[in-house]
Amino acid sequence: MVSQVLVASNRGPVSYSVAEDGTLTAKRGGGGLVSGLSAIGQDADAVWVCAALTEGDRAAARRADGALPAEDTGGQRVRMLDIDADTFAGAYNGVANSVLWFVHHLLYQTPLEPVFDTEFERQWAAYEAYNAAFADALAGDAEQGATVMVQDYHLTLVPALLRERRPDLRIGHFSHTPWAPADYYRLLPDAVAADVLRGVLGADRAAFLTRRWAEAFAACCADMLGARVDGADRPDGELRVTHAGRTTRIGVHGLGADAGFLRERAHRDDVAERMAALREQIGTDDSGASRRTIVRVDRTELSKNIVRGLHAFRRLLRDRPEWRDRVVHVAFAYPSRQDLAVYRRYTEEVARVADEVNAEFGTASWTPVVLHVKDDFARSLAAYRLADVALVNPIRDGMNLVAKEVPVVSDAGCALVLSREAGAAAELAQDALPVNPYDIAGTAAALHTALAMPFEERAARTERLAAAATALPPQAWFLAQLDALHTP
Repeated sequence: MVSQVLVASNRGPVSYSVAEDGTLTAKRGGGGLVSGLSAIGQDADAVWVCAALTEGDRAAARRADGALPAEDTGGQRVRMLDIDADTFAGAYNGVANSVLWFVHHLLYQTPLEPVFDTEFERQWAAYEAYNAAFADALAGDAEQGATVMVQDYHLTLVPALLRERRPDLRIGHFSHTPWAPADYYRLLPDAVAADVLRGVLGADRAAFLTRRWAEAFAACCADMLGARVDGADRPDGELRVTHAGRTTRIGVHGLGADAGFLRERAHRDDVAERMAALREQIGTDDSGASRRTIVRVDRTELSKNIVRGLHAFRRLLRDRPEWRDRVVHVAFAYPSRQDLAVYRRYTEEVARVADEVNAEFGTASWTPVVLHVKDDFARSLAAYRLADVALVNPIRDGMNLVAKEVPVVSDAGCALVLSREAGAAAELAQDALPVNPYDIAGTAAALHTALAMPFEERAARTERLAAAATALPPQAWFLAQLDALHTP
């Protein structure tokens, strides 16, 4: 194990809320990165550098210059940066979530957007300042020869900035999103596009969730920077991108589901309570048989394609009337990024289309779409266990862990309807039902096939899906990156 590991990410492993009396309450976060860092062990020298996101975070960050109490953070050292609010807003909402996210997920309506004007220039300056603040903090906290693992599209400039400050460090960067193809990536202003690529190439090794995204990044480097790309025939599959006299290795690590945690958590009492409530909402058909369920669990993120999923369910009911009264679409659409107007409008559209489907087909005893918008992890797990079909149809997704989690906890086997544009398709497509996320008729047909699938076939597919989904769980995923970063 390396001597010291620093992880840098926008969101950290802990968040704080402020009570009326001014006291702070800490809440531990979840997710693959939090689980992955735990693989290093409590006794290892690990530091997580992140941004203060809330008023509670900012109050906590002011304690001892951002070094948070170990009792709050589960024993991990966490340094929370209190970045100026305007700088953070410009970097996070203005560039990371409204530009880089849109580019990598191919979300722009190009006749009207993007428009890179004076306001964008201001936001880009904020993004540069935000990345510089992380680079400064990491440079100050890292011991000689330490390892730094930089995360995601929020911090693409950090590797190069950190290398300038601390050339002794071993630096990795991991992209949790897709990477745009070169022609689409060129939507960015030329200087910005080049700065992002050069920023990531400041790492010794840049890693991605799938080979497809890694190759897209390398293609952008060749197209925009004139970089040389080698290694397609290497036994380890790693690409090499050489630019300005430096070579960055390009690797792939497909994050898997944490089977042990999910299976244990899915059988707690609160999940059982929510299963009972969902069964009551789903109900039985006119013959008294339990209705079938098509389940989706997503944030109302534009790339998740929830609205087209609802259109596909409506098309199923129109084209296949035999499923009327016999199936319920259980749709969990948890609001995301509601400080951005385009996300608020999308959340409203999800509710509007769900209401339309219910108005067209619903009866006094059957609600075709059961929509929940309040985030509830226990209820999500309950839906996973009940699902006959899981609908995962993103426009584009770096991985999509829902596609991996449902087969792991499904009680009776679950057919997976999966967008071919999800990173998870690289590992799961053989036992899923792949769909074009824009094709409503095709998705409706796949839903019919999934609902009609014989029980034995569904169970066998689910077993294989679960095995593939858990091949590289979070701790192994993180350790694999560390090992690869230190392997010549």
